[in-house]
Amino acid sequence: MTMSFSLSQNKRPTAVSALILSGSLLVCSMILPARATFGQDDQSAESPAAPADEKPDASAPESKDPAPEKPDADAKKTNAAPEQTDADPATEPAEPAAPAAEPAADPEWVAKGVWTLPPTEGEVAVDFSLIGEYVGDLKAGQSSQEDDASGDESDDESEGESEGGRRGVQIRNLGDGEFEARVYVGGLPGQDGYQPKKPMVLLGRRNGQTLVLSGGPWAMFVTPESCRIIDASGTSLATLERAHRESPTLGATPPQGATVLFDGSDTSAFSNGEMTEDGLLKQGADIREMLGDFDLHVEFRIPHMPNAIDQKRGNSGLYLQSRYECQVLDSFGDANVFNGLGALYRYKAPKMNMAFPPLTWQTYDVHFTAARFAADGTKVRNARVTSWVNGVMVQDDEELPGPTGAGKEESPTLLPTKIQNHNDPVRYRNIWVIDRGLTSGIEFPQLTKPAEKE
Repeated sequence: MTMSFSLSQNKRPTAVSALILSGSLLVCSMILPARATFGQDDQSAESPAAPADEKPDASAPESKDPAPEKPDADAKKTNAAPEQTDADPATEPAEPAAPAAEPAADPEWVAKGVWTLPPTEGEVAVDFSLIGEYVGDLKAGQSSQEDDASGDESDDESEGESEGGRRGVQIRNLGDGEFEARVYVGGLPGQDGYQPKKPMVLLGRRNGQTLVLSGGPWAMFVTPESCRIIDASGTSLATLERAHRESPTLGATPPQGATVLFDGSDTSAFSNGEMTEDGLLKQGADIREMLGDFDLHVEFRIPHMPNAIDQKRGNSGLYLQSRYECQVLDSFGDANVFNGLGALYRYKAPKMNMAFPPLTWQTYDVHFTAARFAADGTKVRNARVTSWVNGVMVQDDEELPGPTGAGKEESPTLLPTKIQNHNDPVRYRNIWVIDRGLTSGIEFPQLTKPAEKE
């Protein structure tokens, strides 16, 4: 609403102009208080006063409208936001905790071509995605000609199967896009139906996101999800699906009577133990308690070292009484080598190569009986060991006539059991032991219960 009027500088306002002026002031006085409520609540809205140089005309009629009311102070308190009070700590909701930082690969190890966690970028990440196991059935009626394929897995002769059958494939990375694959008859090592025959060996190279391998009568086209096998004529023989195996003793809870050596909380059970930032035990730790006859459960994770070979590829070990070594090594996809994972180092090869891919959590379960000595210190009975890798027996009550590898000399004196440091970042967790000199009759190894897996 706009109202205008003019006054002569040299004349007093007439009765009409005074009336107009009085009405304008009345309208303004009715509007401004309403606007004032949008301003500061602690100031009262007042009607504007007449200009100082102007006096209201006495002849102007007085307004009969009541003056606008001042805002009620109590009403303002009612409409205002509730007064803030200190919340009861018992009822005040706690602020959500900041998410834990994701563990990252150690840059010092990465610079050496070693990954303690799966690589996530670059060519090495693509190569890593192709490492693994594949299982499926070869079409019946397709001659595999496997009896002509070279192999090195066992002394048993490799036999071809003209009627197809189950196949298991393990693929490992040799670095810089180079790969090697082994094809097993009947499935993967440790599976029902697996036959310990010489595997077919194929070599290949990655092209983009696909790995192409060849050897014997076959070629393979591998992606992270599947492995397709074709023959020399281009006929598709099988498409094997990716397999993700887990040890049946992985995550096993220590039974009653067992001693927990490491659960990620501290290293007090070790004389020189060291933990990583994400709560894992580093290689190179000695168990404080001196053990005689015992059952030991250990979970381990071998690093990804694609450019390393043989004993320089994820090497560690369990040195029982500092004398007898149960080998830890990245033997995945390799032949069942003499000193591979599961071997009694430099003494006895494992019954089969039960290695899982690198950076997969694996298990070692060891049943050990110490050597016995007469009062004069002469040995009267050899030590013995039975061991399981990933739930499959690889050493069966083997007698140990003396120390293995670089083990300490035998004597009646107990020595610490060690987790060997071979300068490779092998990580450990969930370590517990049953001292059979104190507790007996406990089933071993302990299988993981379904509830524990969940």
